[in-house]
Amino acid sequence: MYNTLKHKRIYLFFFLFLIPNFAIAAEKIDKADTAWMMISTGLVLLMIPGLAMFYGGMSRSNHVLSVIMHSLFAMGVMTIQWYVIGYTLSWGSDVGGFVGSLEFAFLNNVGMEAKGSIPHVLFMMFQGMFAIITPAIIAGAVVERIKFSAWVVFMVVWGTLVYDPLVHMVWHPDGFLLQRGGLDFAGGTVVHISSGVSALVLSLILGTRLRYGKIPMPPHNLVMTVLGAGLLWFGWFGFNAGSALEASALAANALVVTHLSAGAGLFSWVMAEWILLKKPSILGAASGLVAGLVAITPGAGFISPGASVLIGLMGGIVCFLGVRVKTKFGFDDSLDAFGVHGLGGIFGALITGFFASTAINPAGADGIFYNLSSGLHLFYEQAFAVVFTIIYASVLTWIIAKVIDKTIGLRVTEDEELQGLDANLHGERAYND
Repeated sequence: MYNTLKHKRIYLFFFLFLIPNFAIAAEKIDKADTAWMMISTGLVLLMIPGLAMFYGGMSRSNHVLSVIMHSLFAMGVMTIQWYVIGYTLSWGSDVGGFVGSLEFAFLNNVGMEAKGSIPHVLFMMFQGMFAIITPAIIAGAVVERIKFSAWVVFMVVWGTLVYDPLVHMVWHPDGFLLQRGGLDFAGGTVVHISSGVSALVLSLILGTRLRYGKIPMPPHNLVMTVLGAGLLWFGWFGFNAGSALEASALAANALVVTHLSAGAGLFSWVMAEWILLKKPSILGAASGLVAGLVAITPGAGFISPGASVLIGLMGGIVCFLGVRVKTKFGFDDSLDAFGVHGLGGIFGALITGFFASTAINPAGADGIFYNLSSGLHLFYEQAFAVVFTIIYASVLTWIIAKVIDKTIGLRVTEDEELQGLDANLHGERAYND
């Protein structure tokens, strides 16, 4: 009898622990908004295998599975991290403007009650997709030489110490940077600058690939890369338009400017290649469309269609030139995570200070192009947010990487790198001759 009661108490504890507070407040929930956000959540999730294919095609054939695994495993481990601690650090009650409290740990108090016009649990899941793809972007700078075990530890610690606090500072109503007046609609600072800058720092600590700059290291499958780029473009509609958190005119405008900027970025990158290198490449087209997507992301909810075309055109050129910089300085940003996401995010955040308009979103601010006085203030806050994010992400990334390197080690052996990480780390090969 005692054992039976004891077991019942244990079962009750786990039931209450795993299924907390699922109260329903249907009268506050809009069905159209909920449907759109469910679709947007799926679209952002689709971007992660899209990123895996985009990166995988650009790698060498004996490393492709290890590159894909970086993104694929993020879908598992970062989902768990988000459930346990990530969501509450990002969206819990404010602690000093920098991080959330632990009230939502293990999704406690996160149920079907309304958050805005959608269920709280759906808002949590939509935000969780961003938490998966952001550290996965970093992998592009360190492929073909980082230990998988080190990568897994880095992702979890970086997500907890860098990404989650930045989400709180930039997007939480009481967040430090949002309170100052900075604008980041869908992740220019939170996602792209933080991951791009961190990618550069991590690549510098790891060093270049063996024989980098001495032998050609061309992409092994550009068809895979183009397919990945297409999935990213498609999924980005959920990334940007979903950030409106409602099925509305604002979401529709965000979708339109996202598409226009992507097309303009593709066009300007290819034209730059055509003029300077005499050959327009399919890799340039794929990179250009991603550059346009990154550039419009921070301002997607504040920018007009006309301005988005200009932002895409300029963003494509900025990232094209940024990618070429690595050959001048000799660092090995293998798949251009910094050149596209880092520089594209910085450009997009700053240009939002020029072209943001309250006619598009009254909750935003007018940029320099529309109101010089308020625009100068907005640009200053955008620049402050950019600098703050660069410093914060760089310092924390350096510390995390150094600790991992001193404990379990960051880099594979020379033999493992030369033979290929697919066979050595995962016991598999993408292609059997």
